Amino acid sequence: MDGSFGLLAPTVSPPGRGAKISLVGLEKRFDGVGAVRGISLEIASGEFLTLLGPSGSGKTTTLMMIAGFETPTEGDIAIDGRSVIGTPPHRRNIGMVFQNYALFPHLTVAENIAFPLKQRGINRSERARLVDATLAMVQLPGYGARYPRQLSGGQQQRVALARAMVFQPRLLLMDEPLGALDKQLRESLQLEMRRLHAELGITFVYVTHDQEEALVMSDRIAVVHEGLIAQCGAPEELYNQPANRFVASFIGESNFLTGVVRGTAGGVVAVDCGGALLCAATEGTPSVGSAVTLSTRPERMRFADGTAPGQRENRLRAVVTEVIFAGERCRYLLRTASGETIVLKEASGATQRRRSPGETAELAWSVTDTVMV
Repeated sequence: MDGSFGLLAPTVSPPGRGAKISLVGLEKRFDGVGAVRGISLEIASGEFLTLLGPSGSGKTTTLMMIAGFETPTEGDIAIDGRSVIGTPPHRRNIGMVFQNYALFPHLTVAENIAFPLKQRGINRSERARLVDATLAMVQLPGYGARYPRQLSGGQQQRVALARAMVFQPRLLLMDEPLGALDKQLRESLQLEMRRLHAELGITFVYVTHDQEEALVMSDRIAVVHEGLIAQCGAPEELYNQPANRFVASFIGESNFLTGVVRGTAGGVVAVDCGGALLCAATEGTPSVGSAVTLSTRPERMRFADGTAPGQRENRLRAVVTEVIFAGERCRYLLRTASGETIVLKEASGATQRRRSPGETAELAWSVTDTVMV
């Protein structure tokens, strides 16, 4: 039951079925130290929004405040236009899934899932109907009589999901729910959660430090850094147009080249990077002589192999220092004349010429794949 799940439904859910969330100037201090330092964010009805950031960034604290397990020091949280500050967690009608599953070991799967229904006074026959329907939804029909100890980690996490969804909340909060699972199972459950989100149409707010997980699952990602939102946008937007160096380095892998602006024209900035003149697309107009940093993704670079420079293409010579075979890709580490390290990722292939350490190579990549951060 932990394998792949076939074709996915569209990732954008039908509008109106999920709760709308507004965070306004949200702050949380512990002993005077700011864990969350002023987060404002609008989460649309039916959206899958991920709070992504390193440990200690404030993402889980933000989620706990939405859930009602932490009280904001400053700011407001509104669900469907009504402030929930002071409303206890059990009155917010929110589903919650944790990394450690939090299942009752002495209760069966069916009893675990039925627990929130029983707390809400739902009668026995209706509880049984809803439990069966929810087990089918998470692809565990017939598992109701088992105990958590008789299930795999992936199956236990499905039960935790079922329990959070059985009472049909309009908002589901998830705190690193796949963190304890192995890579293959984690990837299959990512796709399962996308399917459930599309099917249910409710609002998902998901916390993770795993950048790939965030890119795969989310409608939008809010990158959280030191208690603030560094950037919020669609996965492709954050990957291709990071707002700053932190976002560029945290989402995916990036090369950074520092230099001095030599000129700007037609939405392109020319930068002297250790003697190499490189260009980047820019919406701003940085002043000539100012220090800037250019960023390019390793997979956007290629070995020029003596070909003539293309239009709007950057070129840079570097020496191969290390070659790492990683299955579908080969990862090269190179050093520029100014001493900066460059990473280039090239698809593996039987006809692909493998470079060797000590070899000098010319690298090429598009100006449009170069971002000033």
